Amino acid sequence: MPSITERLDLLKETIQRTDFLKGEGLSNEVNIRMFCYESKEEMAVRAFTERLSSENLSCKVEIVDLYEAFLEVCKREDILDDIPDMEQEDGKEYLEEQLNNIIDAKVMAEFIIENFDETKDLLMITGVGKAFPFIRVHALLNALQEDFNNKPIVVLYPGTFDGHYVKLFNKLKSNEYYRAFNMI
Repeated sequence: MPSITERLDLLKETIQRTDFLKGEGLSNEVNIRMFCYESKEEMAVRAFTERLSSENLSCKVEIVDLYEAFLEVCKREDILDDIPDMEQEDGKEYLEEQLNNIIDAKVMAEFIIENFDETKDLLMITGVGKAFPFIRVHALLNALQEDFNNKPIVVLYPGTFDGHYVKLFNKLKSNEYYRAFNMI
């Protein structure tokens, strides 16, 4: 199996191809791709996305760190400063429930769409593991595909995707998602 560096290099090549950007060969399916990797490779993936954002590519990539986007939505909802006290006073489970009631996948999808630069050729989602358990990628992709279908989406996913189920960190319960395609 190729190393993570080799796979990331191939990812960089692939996202610049015209056929990829146009979603050719997908039989009119949504152009959502999963780039799965082992969680131990997270630092290599983060370094890759940092380099990618400053490289001169033949396509323009909008990189969204899901955790950073989540924090921005918390700021916008004016709840960010309350989170530590809420967790300390009421517990982690209560905090997670409250945050899920305020910031669900639809809210996150709307935030991503609102902030997407239309001059970009594709959306790359990172920070999936950091945003867990507050944002679940399968729910986010379901929400995004309703209103974001004119540009490809690449999810850098620390886990596995078998074409039907995503499994974060290769340890947590699998969640059904069948609209994406594996890449590399």
